[in-house]
Amino acid sequence: MFRGRFEHALDAKGRLSVPVYFRELLATHYDERLIVTNFDGCLWAYPMAEWMEIEQKIAQLPQFKEEVKALQRVFVSGAAECPLDKAGRILLPPALRDYAGILREVTLVGATRRIELWARERWVVVFNGAQSALNDMGERLAGLGL
Repeated sequence: MFRGRFEHALDAKGRLSVPVYFRELLATHYDERLIVTNFDGCLWAYPMAEWMEIEQKIAQLPQFKEEVKALQRVFVSGAAECPLDKAGRILLPPALRDYAGILREVTLVGATRRIELWARERWVVVFNGAQSALNDMGERLAGLGL
């Protein structure tokens, strides 16, 4: 499971260094390929095996439902395979960087089965909002068994 937050920067070619902790998880439990897609104002990076499970689930959904078509048109169509190079970096395609507003500074966020990639300034706003919302969710989280 991916956890923790790390701050890195893109290089001039649009490559992002994946934190050693995440690389070790990938090497131990998966392979060194990530599928990166756009969603929720950031990029979601999945190990290939996790992505394949999601694709299978999406393929089983009723294909004519509006929400399924929207999910395919945004989430699936934006997906790009981004293998780690020998230096532990991934090349983020320009369209994905543009979607997420990533120019240079990136916050990588472990989110259990995926890694979120945020433009640092967007991350600060989202994190502060989530922290405020979490303070009001105690009973709902307890209802989920947490």
